[in-house]
Amino acid sequence: MKSRSSGSIDYRMKRRLFLTSLVLASATVGLAEDAPTPTAEEILGLVRRSYALQDHKMTGQLRDDETGKVEPLELTLTKSIMRFRFTNAPPEIIHLDLTTNPATLWQVKPGGSSQVPLSNADDSVRGMDFNYEDLSQRFLYWKTVKLLDANARLTAARIKCWLIRITAPDTSGPYYTVDLWVHQDSGGVAKMEAYNKGGKLVKRFEVSKIWKVNGASALREMRVESFNPLNGDRKGRTYMTMDKPEPQ
Repeated sequence: MKSRSSGSIDYRMKRRLFLTSLVLASATVGLAEDAPTPTAEEILGLVRRSYALQDHKMTGQLRDDETGKVEPLELTLTKSIMRFRFTNAPPEIIHLDLTTNPATLWQVKPGGSSQVPLSNADDSVRGMDFNYEDLSQRFLYWKTVKLLDANARLTAARIKCWLIRITAPDTSGPYYTVDLWVHQDSGGVAKMEAYNKGGKLVKRFEVSKIWKVNGASALREMRVESFNPLNGDRKGRTYMTMDKPEPQ
């Protein structure tokens, strides 16, 4: 078995795996097959690292399951910027600057741009089940993280994951703990569940369908569900569906 120094991971390049969405970071790096199980902090670092290596554009839409409302979407990742462009009136661009620590979320509307304040974190984006906290990815920078399962599996996606739990430093935002299922071959997040300070489930993201492009995988559909923490009932469900990307 190979040895490693404290805080380091033995990385090697993997084929490009595009499990891209607002919380589902696509990755181009993974672990060597014979590397030891990484720490929870190293797994979270791998997720953050995966964002910075992206350079591609995808088109698709958001669809509200109850109302049928559709929002066309253009998603671009380039030069450590994740940009969501909505063309329906009123037009809007939301971009996440991954060069800062933590990442910084900006909103661009007719008349100018501004940083999204924490007070707006729980506000809905385009009337869907996404909020600005989801787009900001703040939980990827929280310091308290632990490994819950080194060999978790998602049956539907048939992939092997690490399951980690991240805890917020305070109760100022809509989420207090976040569980991430991180794909071991890519470092991409395949599923996320968020809980409030009372331990009640309030949000779930999960990849439900993927495209196959030249041997790599690309996001085809992601299901986003929000829940009422008082009784556990589902409040809403939004689907993000992406068009098949052109081969790279």
